[in-house]
Amino acid sequence: MDTAATSFRPPAPKPRQKPPSTLQMMRIVYRNPLELWGEPSYNEPWISITGGIGGPLLIANDPGLIRHVLVDNARNYKMARVRQKILRPILRDGLLTAEGEVWKRSRKAMAPVFTPRHIAGFAAPMLREAEVFAARYEAAVGGTVDVSRDMTMLTFDILAETLFSGEIAGEPDSFASQVDRLFETMGRVDPLDLLGAPDWLPRVTRLLGRNSLAFFRDIVSRTIEMREEKMARGDGVPEDFLTLLLRAEGPEGLARAEIEDNIITFIGAGHETTARALGWTIYCLAMLPAERERIEAEIDAVLAAEPDPVKWLDAMPLTRAAFEEAMRLYPPAPSINREAIEDDRFADLDIPKGTQVLVMPWTVHRHRKLWDDPEAYRPSRFHPENREAIDRFQYLPFGAGPRICIGATFAMQEAVIALAVLMSRYRFDVTPQTRPWPVQKLTTQPQGGLPMKVTRRRSLGAKP
Repeated sequence: MDTAATSFRPPAPKPRQKPPSTLQMMRIVYRNPLELWGEPSYNEPWISITGGIGGPLLIANDPGLIRHVLVDNARNYKMARVRQKILRPILRDGLLTAEGEVWKRSRKAMAPVFTPRHIAGFAAPMLREAEVFAARYEAAVGGTVDVSRDMTMLTFDILAETLFSGEIAGEPDSFASQVDRLFETMGRVDPLDLLGAPDWLPRVTRLLGRNSLAFFRDIVSRTIEMREEKMARGDGVPEDFLTLLLRAEGPEGLARAEIEDNIITFIGAGHETTARALGWTIYCLAMLPAERERIEAEIDAVLAAEPDPVKWLDAMPLTRAAFEEAMRLYPPAPSINREAIEDDRFADLDIPKGTQVLVMPWTVHRHRKLWDDPEAYRPSRFHPENREAIDRFQYLPFGAGPRICIGATFAMQEAVIALAVLMSRYRFDVTPQTRPWPVQKLTTQPQGGLPMKVTRRRSLGAKP
């Protein structure tokens, strides 16, 4: 088989050949942390640094070590300080940032919404929202759209309909720009946090993001108010994520502040990871036409024979593999940060108390000892016959252990349904302006967006 026709190398920073100075490191981390990593990060099982900013640092690439930190001895590792300094001002005690009993209460309260049975029930509204959204592209056929921005809107529409029954306050049109603004400002590592400066010193990143954060907090407040008024009137209240959280309020459940924080976590960030991965998938397939044609054929065959979207995830292994490979190269959450509570040891590696442990899906997913031709986009890695060769802890798009993403199955189902709808109707091709560069701003985003040309594959009235 012609390798050139089955893979390509999408844009990514080249490994650094020598360590940066402290000043250079701070600039890189603020601008784009993905550009920080050197050759050892892509070749060594781990890198232990005893000095430097913030105390001892351990960069973990070995699947066994990753399992030890995230699963086997997870009790000894809390969320890292720098990560919390970025996320807590935005999400406070939401599920991504809460710890201890607060996290346990929130996870328990949300679990019923993300059971396999409940997620299967979301398939039909996911399909409806994807079809409504796809129809908007009819006006853009022959022109150019920003696929990155559009996927943010699509996944927001799906989240709003499935978890909030379409009852989120505010105007969706202003939503995408506010998400971008929030991640562009408060989603960055502030240099003062790297230096361990006291919290009372103002952070420029937080000052710049105040208006966007206020925008989301206002949406949360009005969304809760709308639902509570409906509950008080005795109207038919949907048994969705929002109602579940509100009914969990009380001494044995969630505090009102925790409810608000979890709503903003899902409204502000719950859809963002899937959106970014969808955008990267569409871009990568545009650069690999032979693979795209195979996936189009798979989608057409399944849509012609199987109308139930619940079954599409299993029925479309090539489509799923394309999405999973995009998440390998462009992990939606490119870093997982922990801190050792007490001294620990793995194999012959000592991990002192207070060590900042950094698991970087960005480098683990591109590690030369774990993957064949790791920089190439090659969906066949995730075809059913090849999946067993991938260690559970060398592929971490949704994390692992007790804090694994609660919405992982939701996201996979959503992604395949969205790709099936969009790719059955349209093709998206790169233009001279399509020059994405991966940048870490909480998620792995394409700097400059993904401007792509839209063409129609077939008329909307035609059967698959």
